[in-house]
Amino acid sequence: MDAQTQQQGGARPRPSPPPGSRSGGDFTAIFTVFLSFITIVCMVLIPSSETLKNSLTTVHQVPEGHVGVYWRGGALLKTITEPGFHLKLPLLTHFEPIQVTLQTDLVRDIPCGTKGGVMINFEKIEVVNRLHKSFVYETLREYGVQYDNTWIYDKIHHEINQFCSAHSLQQVYIDMFDQIDEKMKDALQADCTRYAPGIEIISVRVTKPTIPDSIRRNFEQMEEERTKALIAMEKQKVAEKEAETQKKIAISEAEKNAHVSRIQMEQKLMEKESTRKQEEISNEIYLAREKSLADADFYRALREAEANKMKLTPQYLELKFIESIANNTKLFFGSKVPHILFDQRILGSFLEDTYRKLNVEV
Repeated sequence: MDAQTQQQGGARPRPSPPPGSRSGGDFTAIFTVFLSFITIVCMVLIPSSETLKNSLTTVHQVPEGHVGVYWRGGALLKTITEPGFHLKLPLLTHFEPIQVTLQTDLVRDIPCGTKGGVMINFEKIEVVNRLHKSFVYETLREYGVQYDNTWIYDKIHHEINQFCSAHSLQQVYIDMFDQIDEKMKDALQADCTRYAPGIEIISVRVTKPTIPDSIRRNFEQMEEERTKALIAMEKQKVAEKEAETQKKIAISEAEKNAHVSRIQMEQKLMEKESTRKQEEISNEIYLAREKSLADADFYRALREAEANKMKLTPQYLELKFIESIANNTKLFFGSKVPHILFDQRILGSFLEDTYRKLNVEV
C-alpha cells in the first residue's frame, strides 16, 4: 500500500505554463515565416536595383520611338504596347522600353593584329542600326534586351579582327581603309539577316586606327614624299596644260588666219569671176552688135550688087557714059567746034572700065 502510495505521490502532475507565453511564441514563428516569404519573393521578383522602379510601379510610360515589352515570372509576354501610358501588375510584371527608331551603338577600343603581326587599335567604331517593331518579340526572346551586345558589339570585334588578320598594315591603314565601312556593314547585315532578321544595319563609321609611333612616323614620311611627288606631278600637269593651251591658241589663231585668208581669196575669186562674166557679157554684146552691123553691111552690099547687076543694061551704060562725058566737058573755040569726032576705041575702053568697076563693087 505504501509503495503504491509513494508511486502515486511521485507521479504528481507538472504545473501548466501561463496562457500569455504560448501565444507570444506562435506570433514569433508566423512573423519569421512571413519575413522569409517576403525575402524569397523579393529575391525572385526583384533581381536588381535597376529594375526596382519598373517592378513596383503600376502606371508606366512608354516614350516615343519605343515599344513596351513585359515579363511575368521571368517569361517574356507577347504583349507589345505603343508609346503612351499603360497599366501593369506591380511586382509580378516587369516592364522595359525597347527603342525601334535609329540608334547609334558606339564600340570603343578594338585591338587587332595585322597580317604582318603589328598590333593596332581602333579607338571608336559607330554602328547605326534599327530594330524593326514587328520583330521585337522574336529578337528579345532569342537574345534578350541586350541583343546589340551579341550582334553589334561582339560581332564588330570579331569582324575587325578577321579583316586585320587577312590584310597588311599598309592595306588596313591606307590602301583599303576606305572600304572597311562597307565591309563591316555587309558582314554585320549578312549575319543579322540570317540569325536576327529584325536588326537592320544602316551604316558603319570606322575611325582611323592607332598604330605604333615608329611606324606612324614612317607613314608620315612616306605621305610627305608622296605629297611632294604629287605636287611635282601636278606642276608638270599644269605646265603641260599651259603648253597645250598655248598650242591650241596658236593653232586656233593659225586656223583663224587661214580661214580669213581663204575667205578673202574666195572673195577675190568671186570678184574676178564676176568681172570675167561681165566682160564675157560685154564681149557677147559687142560681138552681137558687130555681127549685126556686118550682116547689115553684107546685106546692104548684096542688095546694092543685085541692084547694080540689074542696072547693067545698055541704056544705063549709055547714061553713065553721057554723065561721065558731061562731067569732063571741055569747051573748044574755033572754026571746027561743031565737028566732034568720037573714036570707037575710046568709047569701048570707057565702057569696059565702067563694067569692071561695077563688078569689083559687087
